[in-house]
Amino acid sequence: MTALTLSTSSAAALRADAVVVGVAKGAKGPVVAVGAEAVDKAFGGKLAAVLETLGATGAEGEVTKLPAASGLKAPVVLAVGLGEVPAKGDGYDAETLRRAAGAAARALTGSKKGAFALPIEGPADAAAVAEGALLGAYTYDKSNGNGGNAKDKDKKNNGPLAEVALVGGKPRDKAYKAAVERATALVAEVNRARDLINTPSNLLNPAVFAAEAVAAAKEHGLKTEVLDEKALKKGGYGGILGVGQGSEAPPRLVRIAYTHPKAEKTLALVGKGITYDSGGISLKPAGHNETMKCDMSGAAAVFAAVVTAAKLGLRVNLTGWLALAENMPSGSATRPGDVLSMYGGKTVEVLNTDAEGRLVLADAITRAGEEKPDAIVDVATLTGAMVLALGNRTFGIMTNDEAFRTTLHEVAGEVGEPSWPMPLPDHLRKGIDSPVADLANMGERMGGGLVAGIFLKEFVADGITWGHLDIAGPAFNESGPFGYTPKGGTGAAVRTLVRLAERTADGDLG
Repeated sequence: MTALTLSTSSAAALRADAVVVGVAKGAKGPVVAVGAEAVDKAFGGKLAAVLETLGATGAEGEVTKLPAASGLKAPVVLAVGLGEVPAKGDGYDAETLRRAAGAAARALTGSKKGAFALPIEGPADAAAVAEGALLGAYTYDKSNGNGGNAKDKDKKNNGPLAEVALVGGKPRDKAYKAAVERATALVAEVNRARDLINTPSNLLNPAVFAAEAVAAAKEHGLKTEVLDEKALKKGGYGGILGVGQGSEAPPRLVRIAYTHPKAEKTLALVGKGITYDSGGISLKPAGHNETMKCDMSGAAAVFAAVVTAAKLGLRVNLTGWLALAENMPSGSATRPGDVLSMYGGKTVEVLNTDAEGRLVLADAITRAGEEKPDAIVDVATLTGAMVLALGNRTFGIMTNDEAFRTTLHEVAGEVGEPSWPMPLPDHLRKGIDSPVADLANMGERMGGGLVAGIFLKEFVADGITWGHLDIAGPAFNESGPFGYTPKGGTGAAVRTLVRLAERTADGDLG
């Protein structure tokens, strides 16, 4: 991962491949942001005018490169847009800084060192710039799979930015140091999730994913339990088995747990881990299969969040449940019309085998509830309907508790992950009634994302607060990169889950 340092040196004095400055959109043209004073001075106070000549406006995410003026140790100045100039007395919000730093880091792909002289007026700003730069510097290492090798990668000079130096940081200040240490730990795990999501399905099946969790658990002092196909059958996990029975790669249920001796609250996180989703017998149409390696993004997010909590030593108990299966069509696959006996005893008529995520989640939610956590949050790339409703960058939030729904929405906003609270209308419940089972895995087509949430709610034990994050839109970016978001796996919801854990540790579960 890209290295990060706090620097007390002037932006003009730092040796780097490029010095990054912020430029805002002013009423009369671009305005050089706080933090770039030394760079502006090297340009004789005319950096804004030079940028305007080059077409820069200060619009958010805009990147402009220009040769450095004499007096600067870096040969290149990279100006990144911050959007509108803040009102007098206000600074730039954290998400603006994250996105700007991310855009700059992406523009410096292949460079050894970038000196980031963006507006840093406190530890929170330092954390935001650090997060954005480290997230933006991410690239998937294809040398881990069949897509290339490390030598080829070096020759193409397309590796990630190797080092980020934060100008204006205070390495001896405990608050600054803690802020960037948190950012570094968090981003490492977001990038772990991204790597898992980007790994081709032939290299990441349920057993391999489970082994990754076990290895990380050993490294970070976590407890794990892995239920293989024999243990799942013995335990009656009909949902996970039913989804996975069509594949030669058998399913797994992984429990990975972090505990703190002084914790007062326990959160259970449940992740959908379909390592490849063909749709099963209800086969997906052409054009919808190519990215289905990403259907385990929820499990990746849960895994990463638990490891982050351990790294940060959060005063909370956090248990992750990774419901892992591969959904394939074969002679042994579950058929539309089959009835599955779920963990806990409920029966489900499978009307569509491509509505498989809710089946594996239902087993895991029921099992998680037996431990009586204070709250359960499940995370899943669950429905195309949620993408239709909210687009590709926003995830939906559904809960059985209005206050908790508000908390989850606030938490996501705090870390810069777009989300939107969604209802669970009572009238849609009737649609999942079945004449041959307790319920069906499909209901009304309109409002399909809400129907999926209503189905999951049926498996939450009485008295347990529950939230459902449908990350089908933002989990995998099929368009071009933007801000600190790469193409491919994004690590969506990791930061939200970690922030929820932090707030729970602080006594603010909601």
